[in-house]
Amino acid sequence: MSLLSVRGIVKTFPGVRALDGVDLDVEPGEVHCLLGQNGAGKSTLIKVLAGAHRPDEGEITWQGEPASLGSPVDALRLGIATMYQELDLVPGLSVADNIFLGHERARFGFTRLGQARDEAARLMARLGHPGIRPWHEVGKLSAAGQQLVSMARALAHDAKLLVMDEPTAALAGEEVDNLFRIVGELTADGVAVVYISHRLEELRRIGHRVTVLKDGRTVGTALDARTTPTADLVALMAGRKVETVFGPRHDGHADRTKEALTVEGLTRAGEFEDVGFTVHAGEVVGIAGLVGSGRSELLETIFGARKADRGTVAVEGKTLSAGNVLAAVKAGIGLAPEERKSQGLLLDLPVVHNVTLASLGRYAKFGFSERGRELADAGASLRRLDLRPADPRRIVRTLSGGNQQKAVLARWLVRGCKVLLLDEPTRGVDVGARAELYRLIDELAASGVAIVLVSSEIPEVLGLSDRVLVLREGHVLADRPSAGLTEAQVLDVILEGSAA
Repeated sequence: MSLLSVRGIVKTFPGVRALDGVDLDVEPGEVHCLLGQNGAGKSTLIKVLAGAHRPDEGEITWQGEPASLGSPVDALRLGIATMYQELDLVPGLSVADNIFLGHERARFGFTRLGQARDEAARLMARLGHPGIRPWHEVGKLSAAGQQLVSMARALAHDAKLLVMDEPTAALAGEEVDNLFRIVGELTADGVAVVYISHRLEELRRIGHRVTVLKDGRTVGTALDARTTPTADLVALMAGRKVETVFGPRHDGHADRTKEALTVEGLTRAGEFEDVGFTVHAGEVVGIAGLVGSGRSELLETIFGARKADRGTVAVEGKTLSAGNVLAAVKAGIGLAPEERKSQGLLLDLPVVHNVTLASLGRYAKFGFSERGRELADAGASLRRLDLRPADPRRIVRTLSGGNQQKAVLARWLVRGCKVLLLDEPTRGVDVGARAELYRLIDELAASGVAIVLVSSEIPEVLGLSDRVLVLREGHVLADRPSAGLTEAQVLDVILEGSAA
C-alpha cells in the first residue's frame, strides 16, 4: 500500500491551469524525485500536499484512506512536512523559536524554553551542525545555516513524508553530503521523501523513482532514478529531444581589441583582495569557487552595490566611482543577482515594471509614461527568453523560479547593457530552460556583450566560458582559457589552493 496516492489533481488560478490531472504514488522509505520544467506545476503540487492550496478536482489518499488537506495544519497532523526552496523562517526569532513555531513546547500556558532548547540542540546535532545553537538568531545565520534550521523544523514534526524543494541550492559540497546522509537515515527508518531538484546527478545519487511533470500533467511516472537515461528524462520534461545542454563555444565572439570591463586591484576587507582581470567585448569569463570564496561579493562590488576599499572598475576605459550603482548602470553594467527574490525583483509588481526598471527614462515623455511602448519592449524581451506565460502584466510573484530569473535577464535585454554580470543564472532552473539560457548567453556574447558568470557548477563554468578565474578565499589563484581545462583541475585549485 502506498503511503501517499494522488489521482487526477487539478488546480486552476485566474487565467492559468497550473495542474491538469496529476498522478503521484509515494511508497514508505523511498526518495521519490519530482522533475519538470519551470512552470510544469511542481511548486503548485507540493503546496497542495502541504495544505497551502486546495485542489479543484482529484483525490488524495493517505495510507489507504481518503485525506483532505485543507490547511497546513491538516498536512502536519497526517505527517507531511514541507521544506520550501524559499525558506519560510522568521529572521528575528531564535533557532529554537523557529523550529517549534506553531507547536511550541508549553505547559499550563507557559513556554518551556529549556525543553525547546534541548530538543533544538539535539536536532541540530543530528543534522551534523551542533555549532548552530538554539539561541542563535536565524536572520544572522548563513543561507546554509538557515536551510538546516528549516530541515530541523520539519524533523521536529516527526514527519512520515518530507517534501524537499531544491534543498541543496544554498549548500556547499560537505553540507550536501551531510544532507544526503540524513535523507538516508530517514528513509531507512521508513520516512518517505519527495525530492525536487534540477541537478540530475543528485537524483541519481539518492533517488529511487522519478515522476516527470509537463504543463501541469504527469508525463512519466515510476521511472528508475538511477538507470533511466538522462536523454529520456529531458525529452519528457521538454516534450522534445534535447541533443545537448551546452551550445557551441564562444570562440570567435570576443573582440580582443576592445576591453569592455577592466578590474584592477579590487579589494574589500574580509571578502576578496587584489582582484584584477579584463573582459573583452563578446567574451564570457567564468568564476569558479566555493560558497564563501567572495564570488558574489565581487560581482556586487563591480556593480556598485558594495563599495571597494581600494582598486578600480572601468567600462570601456572609463573608471567608475566606487559604490555607485547608478553610475554602473549608466556606464552599461547589468547584474542578475543570486538572490533574485530579495535583490533582483519587485515581487508584487507586474513583470513589465520589473523589466523596464533600469530603463524608465526611455519611456518618460512630458512627465508621463509611454505605457504602450513599455509593454511592447517588455513583451519582446519576454518572448525572446520564452517566459511562460509571456504576459508583461502578470504579477512577478506568481511566476515560477526559472521564469522569475528570466524576468531579471529581460531587464538587461531592454536596457542593452555592455557588461552583464550573472550570479548563479541557472539556480532553480530546469534542464530544458537551462539550454535556452545557455543559448541566450551565447547570443549576447555574439552581439558583443561582455559577460562575467558565477556558478557553483564547474561543468557549467567550463561549458559556457572562454576563460575561467578560480577564486579561493578571496584570491584569484588561476586565470586560464577554458579550452583544455578539466573539472578535476579546477577542483584541485579550489580545494587544495594550488595554482593552475
